[in-house]
Amino acid sequence: MAGGARRAEQLETEVKLELDVTDPASCERFVEEAVRELGGLDILVNNAGLGLGRDPFDASSEEDEKVVLETNVHGLLRMTRLCLPHIRDFGHIVNMGSIAGRQAYENAAVYVASKFAVRGFTYALREDLLGRPIRITTVDPGLVESNFSRVRFRGDEEKATAVYADVEPLTPADIAECVLFAVTRPPHVNVDELVVKALAQSTPVRIVRDS
Repeated sequence: MAGGARRAEQLETEVKLELDVTDPASCERFVEEAVRELGGLDILVNNAGLGLGRDPFDASSEEDEKVVLETNVHGLLRMTRLCLPHIRDFGHIVNMGSIAGRQAYENAAVYVASKFAVRGFTYALREDLLGRPIRITTVDPGLVESNFSRVRFRGDEEKATAVYADVEPLTPADIAECVLFAVTRPPHVNVDELVVKALAQSTPVRIVRDS
């Protein structure tokens, strides 16, 4: 298994490679090195993604928009295009979406747009590859306690911590189990999408918190 990240030292995969999905040259190097190390590709998990800020659209900046769209959309497209020629028969592409790509909420227009794009691309790619033995799944999580909120609030620990206060959120391990489920189905089974939320959550913003 090969993993790629800007901070490769934090990866827990056997092969740890530097990767910045917003940089075409970095993506090309990663795919070349991963294919060389693994001899080919069986599963691609497009997991890179972020949100920046919780502001109304007219208060957001074009700079932030570029970062979000380049990471969440262009990076996913880029990695998929580069990896497709190397994915073996009965391989699998898993795109990490979000419930934000299913139901819009306030003060997150660009992030929401990016995740709607991921969901749309996943289904469009399924049409393009129909007849080829490659499976495609989108996993759409809700509230997951991770580094996401810390990045969204630009390192503001108080705001990041408040997102997960007084509720039991999902964990990255919960989402990993969903991915594992999808990729271990029999070859003739394609799990188109998995939507997973914390029990206390019904929409991106409707969450019951302990008083």
